[in-house]
Amino acid sequence: MLDTTEASGMVMNKTAEEAGALAKAVSTAKAGHETKIAASKVSVFYGDKQALFDVSIDIPERQVMAFIGPSGCGKSTFLRCINRMNDTIDICSVKGTIEIDGANIYDPKIDPVLLRARVGMVFQKPNPFPKSIYDNIAYGPRIHGVAKAGSAMDEIVERSLQRAALWNEVKDRLDQPGTGLSGGQQQRLCIARAIAVDPDIILMDEPCSALDPIATAKVEELIDELRAQYTIVIVTHSMQQAARVSQKAAFFHLGKLIEVDETDKMFTNPSDQRTQDYITGRFG
Repeated sequence: MLDTTEASGMVMNKTAEEAGALAKAVSTAKAGHETKIAASKVSVFYGDKQALFDVSIDIPERQVMAFIGPSGCGKSTFLRCINRMNDTIDICSVKGTIEIDGANIYDPKIDPVLLRARVGMVFQKPNPFPKSIYDNIAYGPRIHGVAKAGSAMDEIVERSLQRAALWNEVKDRLDQPGTGLSGGQQQRLCIARAIAVDPDIILMDEPCSALDPIATAKVEELIDELRAQYTIVIVTHSMQQAARVSQKAAFFHLGKLIEVDETDKMFTNPSDQRTQDYITGRFG
C-alpha cells in the first residue's frame, strides 16, 4: 500500500505529464496559425500599366488560403509574386516586400531558382514533362542535388506519388510517359512533382479548372490532406471549391485586396459590400 507521500508524488508527476502533453498540443495547434508568408504594400506593373495596388496580407502556416475574385482582378498575378515567377516577364516590375519565414524573397541575395524549389507551383493546365512518370518526379530532386539515381531516388519517387494519392494507380507503369495519364492523374502527377523537393509552400493556380468533377474531387481531397504538411495558396473561380478546401480567403477586385477573413465568415457575413456582391453573383 502506498503512503501519502508516494501517492502525492505520483499525482504530481501525472499532473506534470498531463500539463506537458497539453502544452505540446497547444503548441502544435498554434503552429498551424503562425504567419508563413507576409506581404506588405505589394504593387505590380506591366510596363506603364499597374496590375496590383499595395497588397498587404499575412498567410498562415499549414492552412489553405484561397484567392477569389473576378477574372483580371490580380489574384494570379499576386500568386506568381510569391515564387517570383513574374521575374520571367521582362516588362513586369514588383514593388513592396514579401517575406517567407521572415526573409524578404526579393532580397538580391535570394536565388529565385532555389526559392522556387521551396515554393512549388501547380498550374491551371496539367503540364507533365515529356518524360516517364518516374522521371517527372525525379527531375526536381536530381537538378537540385537532393538525390542521385538509386534507392534514395526510388524512395523519393514512391513517397511523392503516395502523398499525391497516385502511387497505387501508376506503380506498375513508372516507365511510361506521364502525358499518357488522364487529366486528373496528370494534375496529381504535377503535384507529386512539386512536393518531390520537399517545399514549404505549394501555390495552385486554378488547378481544377480543366478537370471533370470526379478528378476535381480527388484533387480537393488531396489538398485537404496536404495542408497538414504544407502551406497552400490556391487561386479559384469556384466559390464552392473555396468553401470546401480553404480555411481563409482573400477577395481581390480591380487589382486591390478588398477583404481577408476566415472562409466561413467571409461567405456568410462579409465585411465589404463588394465581397457580398461577388459571392452572391451580382458581378464576376
